[in-house]
Amino acid sequence: MSATHDAPRTPPAPRAVRVHGHCDPRFAAVRAAFEENFRARRELGAAVAVTLDGETVVDLWGGWADAARTRPWERDTLVNVWSTTKGPVALCAHLLVDRGLLDLDAPVARYWPGFEAAGKEKVLVRHLLSHRAGLPGLREPHSLRDLYDWELTTARLAATEPWWEPGTRSGYHAVTYGFLVGEVVRRITGLRPGAFLEREVTGPLGIDFSVGLPVEEYGRAAELTRAPAAPDDGPSPTFRHLTRITLAAMANPAIGTAHANTPEWRAAEVPAGNGHGTARAVAELYGVFAGRGSLGGRRVLSPKAAERVREPQGSCVDLVLGAGLGGESELGLGLWLSGPQGAYGPNPRAFGHDGFGGSCGLADPEAGVSLGYVMNRMGPRIMDDPRKMALVDALYSAL
Repeated sequence: MSATHDAPRTPPAPRAVRVHGHCDPRFAAVRAAFEENFRARRELGAAVAVTLDGETVVDLWGGWADAARTRPWERDTLVNVWSTTKGPVALCAHLLVDRGLLDLDAPVARYWPGFEAAGKEKVLVRHLLSHRAGLPGLREPHSLRDLYDWELTTARLAATEPWWEPGTRSGYHAVTYGFLVGEVVRRITGLRPGAFLEREVTGPLGIDFSVGLPVEEYGRAAELTRAPAAPDDGPSPTFRHLTRITLAAMANPAIGTAHANTPEWRAAEVPAGNGHGTARAVAELYGVFAGRGSLGGRRVLSPKAAERVREPQGSCVDLVLGAGLGGESELGLGLWLSGPQGAYGPNPRAFGHDGFGGSCGLADPEAGVSLGYVMNRMGPRIMDDPRKMALVDALYSAL
């Protein structure tokens, strides 16, 4: 998602920020990296959590929930996590696959009549999950007001033609992903993904995460902000090579930091990007994948379904993110594989998803760990913010 509109800019961080919470001594390196983010990487407010074999072993927070530094970041502070939301949305689809209600190799039109228009009759459900549907953005102008209208947005997606032959390449569906996968969820269950996730996962497990944000929770929400650029903060390479496809995906409509602080954004359901939660909640949701379908002894997915999430769909240079990922990358069925770049640690089969500006959810079933990182000072990168990578490196140094 593109940050084209500024929120209040963050003043320089104080030299020391008190970090609160719990950290198992084995993971002291994670605490040290988290504290270093405030000292050296201009963190404003943030939280990090780690689960190991389904148990929370790191749950830390610190800093400020607003740019003016009037509200301390608390244990239950919520923040918009942008595309880190895509992991929980993928979980919704895999729950339906696991129950025999959704076939990954079926045409999307089987569940969504009319979707086959404009040459999309061969778009499969797996193409939606792996960003291979050729629908990263609309061809006609689509405003923020339009985006907040679920019926209008999904109707336009059903009517539009793909930008490339579906199934042949990935092209990051930055905003459309949530509507595409979410509408299939809705057609099967009668619920949009936010309500389905709450009914099936976050409600029963007590996970503090929602798609959109209820009005009664606004008092817990952190204010997203952008810091003045630093010399090493160059723009994401994604935005140095703008193609028509990239512009359709990332700027139609343009969504910026300030929009995420508005009641309109919070009231809408944009399942690719307006999930709100704590780091603990993100770690728990991705912990379902790390636990091979279980979290804290409670079964959510079958082991087979949990493994399917990271089934490789083919390596390529992504048609939207391109150079921003440093070459070829590979998606599973809803999440990015760590791969040789090590985006989610040294295990190439670990997987996860970043949110624009820095947030992250990570799952590594081999190590039995998940990580959730959330923050309110937006960095300029689409993926692999230095603060996130410092935490990932620290996590693996402790294993």
